[in-house]
Amino acid sequence: MNITSATPAVQRALDLRVLNPFSGALVGSVAQATPDAVLATVARARIAAAEFRASTPAQRRAILDSLASLIARDAETLAQTICAEMGKTITEARAEVRRAQNTLRLSGDAATFLDGEVLHCAIVSGGADRQAVVTLRPVGVVAAITPFNYPLNLLCHKLGPSIGAGNAVVVKPSPKAPLAADHLVRLCAEAGFPRDLVQVLHGGAETALDLARAPIDLLSVTGGPAAGLALKHASGLVRCLMELGGNDPLFVLPDADLAAAAATAAGHRYEIAGQSCAAVKKLYVHQAVQDAFTEALLSRVATVRHGDPAQPDTVMGPVIDLAAAEQVMERVAASVSMGARVLAGGTCDGTLVAPTVLDRVVLDAPVIATETFGPVLAMRGFHDIDAAVDEVNTSAYGLQAGIFTNDHAMIRRVGRRLHVGGLMVNEGPDFRAEHVPFGGIKTSGLGREGVRITMREMSETHVIID
Repeated sequence: MNITSATPAVQRALDLRVLNPFSGALVGSVAQATPDAVLATVARARIAAAEFRASTPAQRRAILDSLASLIARDAETLAQTICAEMGKTITEARAEVRRAQNTLRLSGDAATFLDGEVLHCAIVSGGADRQAVVTLRPVGVVAAITPFNYPLNLLCHKLGPSIGAGNAVVVKPSPKAPLAADHLVRLCAEAGFPRDLVQVLHGGAETALDLARAPIDLLSVTGGPAAGLALKHASGLVRCLMELGGNDPLFVLPDADLAAAAATAAGHRYEIAGQSCAAVKKLYVHQAVQDAFTEALLSRVATVRHGDPAQPDTVMGPVIDLAAAEQVMERVAASVSMGARVLAGGTCDGTLVAPTVLDRVVLDAPVIATETFGPVLAMRGFHDIDAAVDEVNTSAYGLQAGIFTNDHAMIRRVGRRLHVGGLMVNEGPDFRAEHVPFGGIKTSGLGREGVRITMREMSETHVIID
């Protein structure tokens, strides 16, 4: 597969090979963009953006709905691609394709409600008898840099609001899983998108930096804090929207439905082999129910069949590559050396890391000291919720959190004190709805995703006072 709209003259001969994380087989390849290709692509995007900014909300919704319909038509092909290129189970991949369609349709709907307001200027005695008309206008060219873990839907969370707000988009997907994104960009042309409105560039970190330095108008990134900071520095004064990961807690209180809490903890942590920014990373269980909860949790973990992601009965596939597997196992071993106890898993076969549960995990153990992108649940007991919240608040991350309790006074208490972007009640921190604001504070990011709020973030406020 090649860059959709760049010419061969500005591409490197070297292709990026995409390997199946489970089997190691070659899935496909994409042409790596040169610095000249990046500049040429952005230049074309600027022309397309200038023309598209005059489009109407109805026109934007129509092409987004058309793209969603084409994704539905190609749903199985896209799901098989996602499964093969990043190791997500086929069941998980099909769910992602369904979510991507929903994200685009919601973006089209939100485009029709991207409204401003009218404000009177005579707000003080003797003030001018004038009105201010406030509208939202397209920013221009949005650079969308996306990760490997949700290669289709996270791209749609950038592409949908960008188009809904009247912008052009230049996509730079992860080199580890670029094929679904490449397919999506090809579908844009078939859906009737104007020429060069959505383009794709392939490459690694240097290509991302080249794109950040190019004459773009907004940079939207999903990735890690180090990469996000480097891209922010490279982009200068360009507005940045960044979702940069999390080290997310789940609190289980004495009145919790323990079976539901255990099912959620296991389901959220082992989804896509633990490679989700908002997955449960730190599991805080009240000491009054710790034994009963642990028993329920281990029963759930025992049902997590891990193996070939292409098989429909597989619950968990591999991590993205051998380097990722090695990092996870190194962190588990170091945590065990610091006193953690392995209750389940703790083993690895190539890229297949077994579903792992640790307890007696100290606060500075590597599995919870920083974000661990792998299927490891690290448990800590507590008896004082305020102390547990204070402990979480010391983290450099602040994405989302979950809590299992029906005590609404406790929910309000924790919600007020916890330094995160969102608290999910009787749910895991990985819960997300496509139209709801999603994002974090501290090193977890800048701004919010969620189609409605993102569309406003991808717009410029314009004022006329008459």
